[in-house]
Parts: sequence; structure tokens; C-alpha cells
Amino acid sequence: MGVTGSGRLTRPRAVVIGGSMAGLFSALLLRRAGWEVDVFERAGRELSGRGAGIVTHAELFRILQAAGIDRQAAELGVSVVGRRVLGADGAIIGDLALPQILTSWGHLYGLLRDALPAACYHHGRALSRVEAGPDAATAHFADGSSATGDLLIGADGIFSAVRAQFSPEAVPNYVGYIAWRGLVDEAALTPETREALLDHFAFALPDGEQMLGYPVAGAGNALARGQRRFNFVWYRPAADTALRDLLTDIDGIAHPLSIPPSRIRPAIVAAMRADARRLLAPQFAEVVEKAEQPFIQAIQDLETPRLQLARRVVILGDAAFVARPHVGMGVTKAASDAQSLVDALAEHPDDRDAALAAFEATRLRYGAAVIRRARELGAYMQAQILTPEERAMAERHRRPEAVMAETAVATGIAA
Repeated sequence: MGVTGSGRLTRPRAVVIGGSMAGLFSALLLRRAGWEVDVFERAGRELSGRGAGIVTHAELFRILQAAGIDRQAAELGVSVVGRRVLGADGAIIGDLALPQILTSWGHLYGLLRDALPAACYHHGRALSRVEAGPDAATAHFADGSSATGDLLIGADGIFSAVRAQFSPEAVPNYVGYIAWRGLVDEAALTPETREALLDHFAFALPDGEQMLGYPVAGAGNALARGQRRFNFVWYRPAADTALRDLLTDIDGIAHPLSIPPSRIRPAIVAAMRADARRLLAPQFAEVVEKAEQPFIQAIQDLETPRLQLARRVVILGDAAFVARPHVGMGVTKAASDAQSLVDALAEHPDDRDAALAAFEATRLRYGAAVIRRARELGAYMQAQILTPEERAMAERHRRPEAVMAETAVATGIAA
């Protein structure tokens, strides 16, 4: 707390840069802890996750409740009864009972966004620089405005402007493979494919690749059977030359690490669909064929050496660590980062330096553990595996039993 000139206590204020998951979790949790919070998002309109699916974990549900999202788990997504692996002929070659809730980025974002008062969220505010002082930090924006807080939180994603100013050496690393991602309406699939896929988290394992998919909410966040969608992620090796070709658009313009889906060349999509028919179980090939707008994600990871970048400046979520998606922990880790920060501030109410140091120590260990686990799970999809240990690990994670038991679960992550 601060003190005004008239002697009244004032609430501490946080400035959050980035209005996606990490920023919203930070804002909601800090507000419930007694802080004033303003969130500044560079996009001029509401964010879109392109329908990306999200695997939930028990920790995510706990933090949602702490953030004031009072919903039953069943309302947050689609339930599956377990996991299965399909062979190239479509036969089930692995089965594991593992009930789980799968949701979509857009649905979860909408719940968080609706919980934050509109006056606290500011669109169209691109960060130019941060001015860090001993007891406060000021964000200066491209439109000439500024905002000062007792704490500034960089929650602005993998290409964080906050991180770039203070730790320019920490940059994402392309790891040698991509993911094709897409959605298809459940109603568009044949009964045989719905029977094989729509109640499960399903996998296929072509040599050196991995396809996975699961049901998520449909249009308007519909959860009823017949109105859902199936979300797929197909990991495929792509050396630098192949990546440049994939990311060269319909006008011949090369994009560095991402490309708008509508700019992907039709020949690239057609070749991908042909490969699906050749390599995948027929049920997955049908999903790929009927997905209207598949998009490409270049798989990267990011590991930062510090989270406290200045005395009153911290980063969290994807601004701090980005793990390959195999752990399925991106949103849960962002929520957990925010909760850890709020907890540290509560444990050291009169010493913010100690609070931020404690937050950094805890989350650096955890972030490094998540990165390490994700690299293990994704090793066999890399074009180059250099050491005998990596080759052995890669072979282990190709077995159907290991894929089902280890993908997108919290086990195996030890800080």
C-alpha cells in the first residue's frame, strides 16, 4: 500500500503488458489480492486463437476458481474417456483409460475476458519502451500515452517487447519441425470416423512424425454431441529450407516464423492433404481433408535466464518460457506463473524485492523443467538427433504406450 498526501492508504497498482492468457490471469488474481490493475494489449481488437485446442489440468481449474471463474469443469470443455493410438490402417493399436477435459483457446479467453472489468483492458496500446525506476515502472506506448505502476508485468508472449528491451539475448529457437493445425466440424465427419475419434484423445505415429487430435467446443462454444469440432495437430520435420518454402506465401513473400492461414499457397495445402492420405490412419486423413483452413505453427522453444528484469519489472507466461506443445502446459503454466507471483507478493507484503526474488527462483526452476520435458517428448521429430542418449529417448517416446501416457500430462516434470 502507498499513502496519499492526505494520509489515505492507496492500493498498489500493476501495469500488465499483454492481454492474452498470462495477462488476464495476472490481472484477475492481482485484483482479488487487492491491487489495481490495467492491462494493455497491442492488438486493436479482441484476440483470436484460431480455434486452437487446450488440454486442461487440475491445477488450471484450481487457479480459475482463485481468479473468480466460478464454473464447473464440465462447462469449460469437452470430456473424453481416454486415449488411443490408430495404426496406418485405422485399427486401434493402443488404448488407455484417461478421462480429461479439453477446451478451446477462444472459450477460455472469453471466460477470463468477461471476468475483467472492461475499463481495465486497453486495446491498441503497443509498447515502445519501459522506464524502470527503484520503486515503480512506466510503460510508454506508441500512441504517446504512458502508464505507471508499482509493478510492471511483461505478459506479452513469445516475442515479448518487455523481454527484448531488458534481455535481448533471450530469443526463441526454431527446433526443426512444424505443426499443421486445424479444426473440422463433427457433423462433417463420417460415422466411422466420429466413432473412432470423437470420444478420445487420439494419436497416429508415422515414422518421425506425430498426429494427435481431440474434440473441442463447436461454433458458439457448443458442447453437445454432434455440434462439437475436432482439433488436430500434426507434427512434421521441416529443415530450414523446407520451412522457408512452407512460409512463402501466395505472392512469393517469405515470412520468418509464421504465416497467415489465408496466405498459405494452395499447392502446400494440397501436398499436405496428399501426405495425410498416404501416411495417416484413414480417420485422421479424413479430418485433414475436411478441415477448411489448416494453419502452420513453426515449433520453437524459449528459455530465459531471469524473470525479474529490473527492480519492478517481471515477465511470465510465454514471455519467459515457451515449451514445445507436447507437454500441453502452456496455458496452465501461464496461470501458475501468475498465481506464484501473487502468492510471493502476499508472503512478503512489506518487501517487494524479496517477493520478486522468491517468484523468480521458483518459476525459473519450474520453467526449465517444463522445457526439458517438452524437448524429451519431441526429440524423435527433430531432423537431427546428435547423441546416443537423445536417440534412446526418442525411441522410447515413439512407443504407443509412452505416447498415450506422457503427452500433455503433468507427470515427468520435476523442478
